[in-house]
Amino acid sequence: MSPPQMLTRTPLLAGIDPEAKRAEILRYFHDTFDRYESLFESLSCDEAYFVKPIALRHPLIFYLGHTATFFANKFVLAGLLTARIDPRLESTFAVGVDEMSWDDLDDAHYEWPTVDEVWAYRRKVREAVDRVIRETPLGLPIGWDDPFWAVLMGIEHERIHLETSSVLMRQHPLKYVRPTAAWQPCTERGEPPPNSVVDIPAGTVRLGRPFDDPYYGWDNEYGSHEHRVAAFKAARQLVSNREFLAFVEAGGYADDALWDDEGLSWRKFARAEAPTFWVPDGDTWRLRLMAEEVPMPWNWPVETNCHEARAFCNWKSRESGQPVRLPTEDEWHRIYDHVGLSDVPADARAGANLHLDHWASSCPVDRFAHGELHDVVGNVWQWCETPTYPFDGFRVHPLYDDFTTPTFDDRHNMIKGGSWIAAGNEARHVSRYAFRRHFFQHAGFRYVVTDAPTAYVSSQYETDSLLSQYAEFHYGDAYFDVPNFPQALARLAIGAMARRPARKALDLGCATGRASFELARHFDRVVGVDFSARFINAGVKLAEQGVLRYTIPDEGELVLYRECRLEDLGLAEVSDRVEFWQGDACNLKPVLSGFDLVLAANLIDRLYSPRRFLSAIHHRINPGGLLLLASPYTWLEEHTRKDEWIGGVKKDGESYFTLDGIKELLLPNFRLLRDPLAVPFVIRETRRKFQHTISEVTIWERLPD
Repeated sequence: MSPPQMLTRTPLLAGIDPEAKRAEILRYFHDTFDRYESLFESLSCDEAYFVKPIALRHPLIFYLGHTATFFANKFVLAGLLTARIDPRLESTFAVGVDEMSWDDLDDAHYEWPTVDEVWAYRRKVREAVDRVIRETPLGLPIGWDDPFWAVLMGIEHERIHLETSSVLMRQHPLKYVRPTAAWQPCTERGEPPPNSVVDIPAGTVRLGRPFDDPYYGWDNEYGSHEHRVAAFKAARQLVSNREFLAFVEAGGYADDALWDDEGLSWRKFARAEAPTFWVPDGDTWRLRLMAEEVPMPWNWPVETNCHEARAFCNWKSRESGQPVRLPTEDEWHRIYDHVGLSDVPADARAGANLHLDHWASSCPVDRFAHGELHDVVGNVWQWCETPTYPFDGFRVHPLYDDFTTPTFDDRHNMIKGGSWIAAGNEARHVSRYAFRRHFFQHAGFRYVVTDAPTAYVSSQYETDSLLSQYAEFHYGDAYFDVPNFPQALARLAIGAMARRPARKALDLGCATGRASFELARHFDRVVGVDFSARFINAGVKLAEQGVLRYTIPDEGELVLYRECRLEDLGLAEVSDRVEFWQGDACNLKPVLSGFDLVLAANLIDRLYSPRRFLSAIHHRINPGGLLLLASPYTWLEEHTRKDEWIGGVKKDGESYFTLDGIKELLLPNFRLLRDPLAVPFVIRETRRKFQHTISEVTIWERLPD
């Protein structure tokens, strides 16, 4: 059988000839659109489009329409189309099902259009995209912010669904699919050689891409990540069907001790006793391919979900007495670097079962050698132990702000290396795809032997509305040219310290901690205290990890994704001087004393007893030390009973302001260093709603006892 025609590669988006590049992108679009449509020729009848292959996903009629409507919807957003092509279909096919659990059944009933309607719609989309590519002004390079980026986004999105749709067809009843000449599987079958391990030396991996990289990429590929990987051993080959059979025959699917809690729940729900694509055949097994069943190719890679791969590693570890697990994303890249691989060439077939360059199926695990190993890329995706997370400097793309962010939940694990059908961006080693651990893809695994821990940075975005608002207030953009408020207060405090000792500072009502970190530029030790454990946890995360990610309201239900990094603010080098405590400013622990500075920012008008606080705070401050108070004096009974207000009231028939009350309470133990200052601040609520407030700042020196 002659090899299939090579599928075009993802194009370089730079060069000196825009018209040649336009023609290349047009070929890339047609090649992708044609190949995707040829996949659906594997369906045997119209009924096959409307019967769900699995309960967790839409029927295949959705996927036939979805990739086409994606072009139309994104082109309208990008300004490449002035109007939709078919608003009804572009709504029907807009959003797929990303099940969050194996029992998250979607019983909704949809009024799907007919198969002929969807094919007719695809023809209209082809004409529209063709016209956009031919007529839209094109300059080089094509960058992230270029409207033409949406063209590549649509093409690469279709290539992703080329693979996901093929997996659904593989799970369809055989009566609904048929082999076709364009999708021929490998016929090489036999017994695999025994697997063994290869030494992978220690090394540093540097991942991520700059935003001016000349190839299309999805948002999670950008930014930077660097990690020193300890030496480890890696399996020479992917785990084959034969190697996995030993786990099955040893009762691995019935041994609860080999499965973590999530995996055990899935296994019991699914009643799994063997890999999903294995079909019992008397006392042996057959393998389900995309459109047929074949005698079990024992030398092909086993295909599992992440739970099954982890259970196998636990069994292998118990049997061998060695620490066996899945590789991390960093370890996979270390293997890639060690064997000296590079991406699929533009003008030659891949030296791997990748990019549909060879077959429409897996192949033997020893067919493609990569240095001392086989199938470092290609054949099947490889499950990693790493949940997906954003690199430093991650940004969402405005045209597709929910491509990756829904997976930042520590429940989607990375897959690396690509499968036989992974094409375009998917086939590049920088690509980063992740799925829920119960999910099935054309995915298997290789194991590693190492004692190294698998620590990773949590990827979750803080969504608590108040915490996110304060994170933006402390670390986000400046609005209306108003300086950052916590930073401004810290600078005032440091300036007032002059030659005074700067051993310890206390930041009361620290919220998410910006002033605490700023004070650490000057003080040997800073303690941030807040009543809210949520706020304290944000400060702790910043001190420990240097990064905090959060969402802020934009408009209606729309949100923006934000990331603050101490390193970007010049605060990383002082973070070890800061600690955060939960506490009540009106009832502080005795240990919180001996401070050279106490900062209380926008605090006193939110206390249940500001009088108690101000009357006792001198016990916490060293003689000669300073107290900086800042407050807009916005007294509210929801925070402070009216009889506890220390100002903003009538007293003896006259107006009694908060500063009057502060003086009355502090002057026995403090002297006012200077006239009060008006310091503004702005809190963002939504894209078009802000609070602009003036805080009055007073600085007090603690008198000798």
